[in-house]
Amino acid sequence: MVRPFIKVPDKIPFFLRIGLWISKHETGKELLPGKLLTWVPKAALGAGMMEALTAKGKDAKEKRLLNLIRLQSSLTCSCAFCIDMNAAGINVNGISDEEIAAMQGMIEKETVKTFTQREIVALEYAIRMSKTPSLFPESFISQLTSVFSEKEIVLLASTIASVNYWARLNQALGIPSAGFSEECYLKQS
Repeated sequence: MVRPFIKVPDKIPFFLRIGLWISKHETGKELLPGKLLTWVPKAALGAGMMEALTAKGKDAKEKRLLNLIRLQSSLTCSCAFCIDMNAAGINVNGISDEEIAAMQGMIEKETVKTFTQREIVALEYAIRMSKTPSLFPESFISQLTSVFSEKEIVLLASTIASVNYWARLNQALGIPSAGFSEECYLKQS
């Protein structure tokens, strides 16, 4: 069994236990990242607020797009917990096995007929933001701004950045997947 690098604190402040209860109620699982963050209450509060205010999507199209970029960011960062959590919504959001294969780099995204042009650009944005260094050549920025408004770009960037925060934190603390999805989409090397 994979274990985190550190243990959960023996005593968690009451106000943080309320937040952990809410996250368990929302997800159906006790979330280890939140429990470990309680070692530093300000970090736990900040992360909890960020997650609570993360965009969920106003309609089916936007929910799908956000799920796609969350999963793409998770895959790019190779975070088992994030992939597991973000893969849980693939059936609800109509994400196919072929689309997942494209996000894993097994096939070209442009060959997947179910991806819209906006989705392909958003997925590329997620990859570019999730790699180090993040590179945004003028040709890509022109493409991005031709299919998304300023407000939409901020929505994409903040969502992708949120996943990157959790991916880096989870990896740095050794947090394993939590069983949100039935399949592991993490590429094995």
